[in-house]
Amino acid sequence: MTRISSSFVPVALLAAALVSAPRAAMAQGGASAKTEAKAEATAIPRTPDGKPDLRGVWQRPYVPDMTRNARDQVGAGALPFTEEGAAIFKAYDPAKFDYTGRCLPQGLTRSMNSPFPMEIFQSPGKVAFLYEAWNVFHIVPIGREHPKNPDDTWMGNSVARWEGDTLVVDTIKFNDKTNLDTVGHPHSDQMHVVERFTRTDATHIGYEVTVEDPKIFTRPWKNTRVFTLRPDWEIMEYSCEENNKDFNEGHIK
Repeated sequence: MTRISSSFVPVALLAAALVSAPRAAMAQGGASAKTEAKAEATAIPRTPDGKPDLRGVWQRPYVPDMTRNARDQVGAGALPFTEEGAAIFKAYDPAKFDYTGRCLPQGLTRSMNSPFPMEIFQSPGKVAFLYEAWNVFHIVPIGREHPKNPDDTWMGNSVARWEGDTLVVDTIKFNDKTNLDTVGHPHSDQMHVVERFTRTDATHIGYEVTVEDPKIFTRPWKNTRVFTLRPDWEIMEYSCEENNKDFNEGHIK
């Protein structure tokens, strides 16, 4: 019977170790790379002052009706109308008149509801929202109070603050010339809107909007949705043509 000399055992073990060590290292390296990639994907980018970085061009879900659930959106459900609010909504007919069809500003909530992208610029003292639709911009100071007796405007008067990693934008003093969404849910000049922007990972923002209007609703209500970062997109030019005869004469609706 052939026997293997004991002197060859250490050599065999060494050879096996030399083969298995690179494989183990490769496996460990692969696992480490996956862990690092996962950590990078879930990490929240931050600005030099340590705040979550909201900058970039964001794709947003189209929200024509703030009451309904849809992709990347949780709607408010049936709205708690006052009698006045319910009557205004019942009487609204967008086929007869929609102010946006005459190129008037959408207003804050309809600007946020638009399917067109939005770009955010951010500094320690200000945040700016650039909406592709209507080429509207909205600049919001961070860390200030609302001024005394501001004018009523289409976008309202906004101030912002940080609550941990969430940017909270508080807006008052709207005019009553806009609607909340495309289907025509109304608001008054008493509306108060609170928006919360939370960077959840490297490519998403969680967005929550709370609407309060004592003339139109009996209590506050909210809508939530998700924005997706699109580094491959840029804000484009948007042109709205006033006095469009096809629209004004009912050829298109």
